Amino acid sequence: MIIKDSFSKFTNISKFSGCIAFFTNEKLEITHLKKYLNFSDHKNLTVLLKNKSKNKKKGLLSFDLNPNQKIILIPLKKNQKSNETEKLGAKLTDFLKSEGAEVTHIVSDTISVNLKPDAIYEFLHGMRLKSYSFDRYKSKKESNSLKVNIISSKKFNKKIYDKFKAIELGVNYTKDLVSEPGNILHPDEYAKRLTQLKKIGLKVSVYNEKQLKKMGCNALVGVGQGSIRGSYLVTLEWRGKKSNSKPLAFVGKGVCFDTGGISLKPARFMEDMTYDMAGSAVVVGLMKNLALRKSKVNAVGVVGLVENMPGGNAQRPGDIVKSYSGKTIEVLNTDAEGRLVLADAITFTEKKFKPSLIVDLATLTGAIVVALGSEYAGLFSNNDNLSKQIHEAGEKVEEKAWRLPLHSNYDKLMNSKNADMQNINYVGGAGSTTAAQFLQRFILNKTPWAHLDIAGMAFSKYAGALNSSGATGYGVRLLNKFIEDNYE
Repeated sequence: MIIKDSFSKFTNISKFSGCIAFFTNEKLEITHLKKYLNFSDHKNLTVLLKNKSKNKKKGLLSFDLNPNQKIILIPLKKNQKSNETEKLGAKLTDFLKSEGAEVTHIVSDTISVNLKPDAIYEFLHGMRLKSYSFDRYKSKKESNSLKVNIISSKKFNKKIYDKFKAIELGVNYTKDLVSEPGNILHPDEYAKRLTQLKKIGLKVSVYNEKQLKKMGCNALVGVGQGSIRGSYLVTLEWRGKKSNSKPLAFVGKGVCFDTGGISLKPARFMEDMTYDMAGSAVVVGLMKNLALRKSKVNAVGVVGLVENMPGGNAQRPGDIVKSYSGKTIEVLNTDAEGRLVLADAITFTEKKFKPSLIVDLATLTGAIVVALGSEYAGLFSNNDNLSKQIHEAGEKVEEKAWRLPLHSNYDKLMNSKNADMQNINYVGGAGSTTAAQFLQRFILNKTPWAHLDIAGMAFSKYAGALNSSGATGYGVRLLNKFIEDNYE
């Protein structure tokens, strides 16, 4: 569904046809609606409310007031939280879609005075997030669009509106990238698309395979050497502060398709491995959002883009590679490739940009799905304050993260007899922790660092509160809130 929204001054709603939405309190009191409805309609609505249980749909109440008007009542709690308001907006989108509605009018003045002035923008934000769909490759496109008219006596707040719009564009760009099939969004195409972000103010630098080999990024290059496609490291820089303060750094795993390499995955569900670049997509969507909303922060995004294929030149189990850090890695399983990509990307980021902190994101382990399912991302960190900030931001936007342990005792599970370390723990157990422990070795200068394992969060077979089934965009809103609350 495509939402086309507009704002207009308060007027007599009797001239409107279609759906008209009002806000009420939890008790569904409608005395305040006398201002908007004529005496007869208000009386009819009062009678209809007595049978509200028959009309309740997904937490909203709807009534056919007359042949031309459907009244929708949206109950709000006192001092309602932002994420609750957003979810109500999403519910309205679902309801209107099920009704086949083409236009709806939302009377924002009926929002309780207990809510923040920008509550209507949060509500609309939830509506638009929920409306996303990916139909690029369908011969018959989703043609239905919904006109949303916000009726308000208050002045339109362009600043708040644009802020939410920037977040939506960032989230949707992430969803678009994750939803693309592997034959379209391979590393060559991905790197090409990222250069287009220069036009919104990002500084984009692309390091190709030849340059990466010269730099010594053999861990990253090794993953992609079985593919006919190139391997890349791409940096996206945003300078929102006039000062040259150290940037915040975000690093993403961009394995555009993961067959497992020579350690080939089972055929079942291998098609889902188009989503193995979701960590990089979150970083890209976040950076797009920061640029669009002119965020007052210095930030850099770094993504490693590869394709893990079992070609004649593919990396073999047992190969030893020297990473950008100078540390050597014995590759015992070519399907534990994401950590190899991140290893070089993390050290490169720390050395080149000297950031104040690093957050990396990756669909890294199946073990995190076993541990946390699709409710929480796994959070690992060497810094308590950074971990706390991410956790609190996630709770506010309901993109939750749960901290799991790191400990030096796990290092022995990743130590190799033939190199500085091996890329998999064959002893068994603690799969997500040992992967994070592996990554921590590539933080060389004690930079505050956090790792988000988003394997259970990046894609969903089922629709969520604010997203349809498919790519979720998890992480963009979380990290935007993290930045907004702590660094702007």
